[in-house]
Amino acid sequence: MPETLTQAELSTFLSGLPSVDAARAELERRAGGRFRTIFPDEGPLRRDLYPKHMEFIRAGAQHRERLFLKANRVGGTVLGSFEVTAHATGRYPHWWAGRRFHRSCDIWVAGDTAETTRDILQLELLGPPGQPHLQGTAMLPADAIYHTTPGRITNSVSAIYVRHTSGDLSTVNFKSFDQGRRSFQGTQKSVIWADEEIPDDVYAECLLRTMETGAFEGGIMMLTFTPLLGLTSLVQSFLEDRELDAVHEERLAVRA
Repeated sequence: MPETLTQAELSTFLSGLPSVDAARAELERRAGGRFRTIFPDEGPLRRDLYPKHMEFIRAGAQHRERLFLKANRVGGTVLGSFEVTAHATGRYPHWWAGRRFHRSCDIWVAGDTAETTRDILQLELLGPPGQPHLQGTAMLPADAIYHTTPGRITNSVSAIYVRHTSGDLSTVNFKSFDQGRRSFQGTQKSVIWADEEIPDDVYAECLLRTMETGAFEGGIMMLTFTPLLGLTSLVQSFLEDRELDAVHEERLAVRA
């Protein structure tokens, strides 16, 4: 028979147990994060209730450039992080009708500043900044996160290495527009996602990274933002292109 615990020993044991919130977070992390629960077949959050989001995903099969032109708080960042996760992991849901990559992906995710990239995009994909024990409770499933590297500001991450179904590793690099155009020079990219309106020179540089060249089948450029700056040249170019058959296969603006 085990010895009876003293009151002090029992108190010490109970104080070492995780809180209800911590236990719930750990169960969610082990279950696969948010990616498994977004856009379900049925229920109050079923994907049939999000036709614009579904249109944006489907358009990826045909359009290299896409803009989700949205109001505030309609899930544009969630949509972008969901698609990035699908491409980074190769775990496309059964209903997926958008672009598919059959090998690991090299991905850029960008916001307007290093701080907003950390506080919004890193939070959405990886989990709360500065809390590594909560990695895997956001969009990227915990079992898909292989490694992270630290970023240039406190509690930020510069890259996430993600396990892909092909057996290789995808790379998700965080960038920001305030780094300037030259920081977006480099090699080919499978996916580039900008969650705020991107400067014209940076956008042009990103398009070069997604061009089809040689054995590279070409990548995709995704924009998700609210047009706070009004009818800029970038916004206008997408809205005008939607009416032109000659370029309809290249660009699409989905307004939500």
